[in-house]
Amino acid sequence: MYLSVYEKSWALIIGINAYRHLSPLGYARHDAEAIAKILMDQFGFPKDNIILLLDKTATREAIMYSFLSFAHGTVKENDRILVFFAGHGYTHRGRRGEVGYLVPVDGTPANLASLIRWDDLTKNADLIPAKHILFIMDACYGGLALMRSPSPGSMRYLKDMLQRHARQVLTAGKADEEVADAGGPLPHHSVFTGHLLQALQGNAATSDGIISANSVMAYVYDRVAKDLHSQQTPHYGFTDGAGDFIFTAPQLDALSNQPEIDQDVLIAIPPDWMSVPDVHTQTDMIALVQEYIPDSRYRIKLDTLAIKEIRKVLYLTTNEYFPVNTVNFSPEEFARRVQQYEAIVNDLQSIVILLSYWGADEQKAVLRKIIARVSDKEIRDGIVVWLRLRLYPSLLLMYAGGIAAIASNNYGNLATLLTTQVGTRHSSGQTEPVLTSVVDAFWGSDVLNAFKTLPGHERQYVPISEYLLKVLQPSLDDLLFLGTTYEGLFDRFEIFLALIYADYNDHNWGPFGRFAWKHHSRISNGSPFVEIIEEAKSQGSGWPPLRVGLFGGSIDHFLSKAEGYFEHLKRLTW
Repeated sequence: MYLSVYEKSWALIIGINAYRHLSPLGYARHDAEAIAKILMDQFGFPKDNIILLLDKTATREAIMYSFLSFAHGTVKENDRILVFFAGHGYTHRGRRGEVGYLVPVDGTPANLASLIRWDDLTKNADLIPAKHILFIMDACYGGLALMRSPSPGSMRYLKDMLQRHARQVLTAGKADEEVADAGGPLPHHSVFTGHLLQALQGNAATSDGIISANSVMAYVYDRVAKDLHSQQTPHYGFTDGAGDFIFTAPQLDALSNQPEIDQDVLIAIPPDWMSVPDVHTQTDMIALVQEYIPDSRYRIKLDTLAIKEIRKVLYLTTNEYFPVNTVNFSPEEFARRVQQYEAIVNDLQSIVILLSYWGADEQKAVLRKIIARVSDKEIRDGIVVWLRLRLYPSLLLMYAGGIAAIASNNYGNLATLLTTQVGTRHSSGQTEPVLTSVVDAFWGSDVLNAFKTLPGHERQYVPISEYLLKVLQPSLDDLLFLGTTYEGLFDRFEIFLALIYADYNDHNWGPFGRFAWKHHSRISNGSPFVEIIEEAKSQGSGWPPLRVGLFGGSIDHFLSKAEGYFEHLKRLTW
């Protein structure tokens, strides 16, 4: 886990005009010098932290030595690194496809050993602890294996992007294209770097002044592809991670002033961001689910697909992978397990989101099966926090599906998610809602305090709620395009989670989420909790949650339970 700031900034900038064995370039050196200058003048990169290799100094040995110097202990995990190369690229076709190379000043395609293979850089990036590395290559070559980008119009939380690992790439063109070394929007610069400089000068900034790698790549792609002097189509995406290299974010300091409640802003991925083909199979799986849900002919196939993903999650979350009695608690191990659970459940989470949003009554059995089977954990002795964390996949699925169900006003699916029964951990033959098992596991002091060990959550009143808000947003926004409505839907789900838990357990307490802080401090122009009560009063017995049987279908029963919970809210002192 990383901090929501950069501690230090580093750069390796390479520009080669005068090649020993190849034709010269006109503006590569000038491009490199301009990038170094804008990093220092506009983005606060210290001059001493910028390695500038120009012409004869940009040998293969010097480039690789300089890049690997970032792995020798000076660079730390909360740093950022930008690598810029302006020069010739080369593509060689091998048995398994194209292989891309950068050409150093002493390189020649006649001798592949004299070139720098592109994936040598990305593999060696694993040795560098910096959370964010952005490669910008003003060269054309092929063989780039890049992961899919966010969907057009997706939104991401700024601080969350800073707390996630990322390796991002933007190149000037593909294998069969030639870099335009002149004729760009700025004199004495290539087409690619000219548009890149304009993006960094502010053309790629959001209305709040945020400049990120995502916004820069979207801007450069659009402008270079449309430039009359260009025959290039930039190539871009991720080689690893899901964060975002942030150039500047003027409001970040203000967001950090109130650690008790996690204030953040959403960054929109520009609408002219173009998709990169996915090298994984998740996209195909999502397409199948979207095809199966509305057509009853595919009911069995949908069930089979869900079972396959359930089995995968159950297998990968066994005691073999997550031992509960042989590993002592540490903040590092807790963070590792949380992120590993998230990665394992990701595909099944997408299925639950789609089922919860689009699914009709005939799909409820699949939704119920997913929640019940993933939550049906074998009882073991062990360290309490590890035992309880085994239900983290259930918590993720419950939240993701619940938010999706509320987004589509599908309260029948919300009821399925929150009232599905599993066997109790206390005596055979008895059952209880999955909701009870999950809340009892996560809102006890052991796990609640463990979430406070995650960086950025140490002083928060509701660390589980704050963390889940960020970790679930990308999947929900990519699949459902929720945008700025997401936070309100999140709060609404947590209110139902609390009240349904209180109702099923016949008392007035339920877990407090971000909505409780908002109710207490009025930071959001009113209380989400009060808004739901007023909504229920105005609609009476026709209120959708009551019509699907929640709270016994009784408005009086709901209001009685809400008023009891309201008394707990009033007594909160934080």
